[in-house]
Amino acid sequence: MFLTLYVDDILLIGNNLVMIEATKKWLSSDFEMTNMGEVRYVLGVEIIRNHPKKLLGMSQEAYIKKVLE
Repeated sequence: MFLTLYVDDILLIGNNLVMIEATKKWLSSDFEMTNMGEVRYVLGVEIIRNHPKKLLGMSQEAYIKKVLE
């Protein structure tokens, strides 16, 4: 499992759902937290998932378009 932290945003990533849920429970016992569900964007990077094919991708298309404009 990976826990990434940027200012006040936490992203938990891993393949062990039990461990992720336990970590969220442990953190929420000391900190006020809101579960935002599965991540779609983080730090300007779009996270693309295809669960049936077990694929994971990342894209900065929106950022690139903004820069080009």
